[in-house]
Amino acid sequence: MDTEKSYLEDELELEVPKNGLKTMKRMWDSAPEQHLRLLLVMISVVCYTLFSIVSPLYSAHLVDLIWNGVKESAAQGTVFSFSWARGGRELLILFLLYSVTWLFYTAQNFLMAGFAEKLNLNLREQISRKLNRLPLSYFDGHQPGEILSRATNDLDKMSEALQTGLLKLFTSVGLAAGSLIMMLRYNLILTAVFLVFTGLSMVLTNIFSGKTLRFSARRQRAMSRLTSCVEESYSGRVIIRAFNREEESLASMKEASEELARTSIQAEFLAQAINPAIRFVNRTGQVLIAVLAGKFLIDGALTVGAIQAFFQYVYQAAEPLTEASYMINSMQSALASMEHIYRMLDEEEITEEPEHPVSVSGARGSVEFQDVRFGYSPDHILMKQISFSVKPGQKIAIVGNTGAGKTTLINLLMRFYEVNSGRILLDGEDTAQMTRAELRKNFGMVLQDTWLFGGTIAENIAYGRPDASREEVIAAAKAAHVDFFIRTLPKGYDTILDNEAENISVGQRQLLTIARVMLCNPPVLILDEATSSVDTRTEMAIGEAMQSLMKGRTSFVIAHRLSTIVDADLILVMKDGDIIEQGSHRELLKAGGAYAELYNSQFA
Repeated sequence: MDTEKSYLEDELELEVPKNGLKTMKRMWDSAPEQHLRLLLVMISVVCYTLFSIVSPLYSAHLVDLIWNGVKESAAQGTVFSFSWARGGRELLILFLLYSVTWLFYTAQNFLMAGFAEKLNLNLREQISRKLNRLPLSYFDGHQPGEILSRATNDLDKMSEALQTGLLKLFTSVGLAAGSLIMMLRYNLILTAVFLVFTGLSMVLTNIFSGKTLRFSARRQRAMSRLTSCVEESYSGRVIIRAFNREEESLASMKEASEELARTSIQAEFLAQAINPAIRFVNRTGQVLIAVLAGKFLIDGALTVGAIQAFFQYVYQAAEPLTEASYMINSMQSALASMEHIYRMLDEEEITEEPEHPVSVSGARGSVEFQDVRFGYSPDHILMKQISFSVKPGQKIAIVGNTGAGKTTLINLLMRFYEVNSGRILLDGEDTAQMTRAELRKNFGMVLQDTWLFGGTIAENIAYGRPDASREEVIAAAKAAHVDFFIRTLPKGYDTILDNEAENISVGQRQLLTIARVMLCNPPVLILDEATSSVDTRTEMAIGEAMQSLMKGRTSFVIAHRLSTIVDADLILVMKDGDIIEQGSHRELLKAGGAYAELYNSQFA
């Protein structure tokens, strides 16, 4: 939990990209089929900006036309009448200008949303393919939350930033620049007043946004801590009650909740206080502009139409400028997220499959390790010159203390890791010259830690053979002594399991995984204390089924209870990654070495 929390804290601090231009170029290269769409977005932005600038200018002409008509009618003592010749045509043109502006605004948002989501989909597919090509060492060195964040949070942040931040940045730059040019065209003094108050707003925005980000990070850390407390309390609810730790658990939860409440109050206060403060500054500037504009109107320096057009430009320029820091922070955060994603996509992958692979279909089960050398990193070699031979149909037991290298040996056999040197042979063929799929279809694994997928019981049993018939599934279940239990469930083999299969016991889950392997009927078996989670009577029944299953097949058994492997043809005793003894049960007992000491300690 501490490691996960530390990762989340680091994640919150990495908001600034290291090389934004390089990342943007790579994003552009990631979606070549979307270049035309992005080009259309830019054209829509330019057209939207142009029409947004022209519309107030034309509205000034219309307002002045109507105002002059009103004054003329008042001077003549007649009633002003609005007609096609006296403003109607101009009003229709203005309506069309605003309509076209709206159309380009809608088009740019629609096109940008499509670009962002297509890029999102493209990257999700790349990540999905990448995860299947990454070695196990990558997953060993990264937290699950970090990997999930790449494919979810970072991509969502990128998509949101492109659809809102980047698009708003494009339009804001054009609107602000065009509006300022038009404001300068109308009056230098009023434009100067606007720039002074807008500059003050931007300074306040920058100050507030920095503080808001810091408090938001604290709130996120508090949320992470509370989530961890909830998950820990839920997962360990039985242990908490068994040791009477309810009060302590409640106190920890209360402390985490109070911390979240404090940080949320601070973050929300700043987030909600910034808008009124900035609007107050802007409104003050607008009041001063209105007073000065009134004076210029009286002096004849500005017309009524020019003043209303000037205020339209003020609104068009003020909002983008005051939001500039937010948009920049949003884009920086999105680029930092994209750097995280590309960093994962650049990770070293598993070695390429051989160009002309060797095929070993339906292996007899002959296995040989020849001077195998392996380390998780070149500087820390775990296994040195591992050698042994296994004949077809033999039972090989692998024993040793925790961390001795038993699971690593199996991982090398399955090519979950690549050896540094030496060879591993299956039926006389180098496994490095086979495709991984070709190699692994010769193996069946039953691990101590069970894993069932969301779906029916029948689908879980048939996971390795999706094309198996219901009769074959039932036969495998009977062989694993789990058929009776399945039939007691309301829907039998069609009972739905959730992802963690919490609606059945741990032992029942283990029985289903054994049935899964039995259905595949592989030539080589790998058993990692496969009966550790079942009761003694069931263990005996499964033992008989496993003996039948192992008959005529090569079996690798990682054993913790040595009583289960006394009949093994070969026992490998491991320590610190090396095989320090090998032989049969009687031979190793007679030798009086590490195995004899370990065996006698269990039956002292």
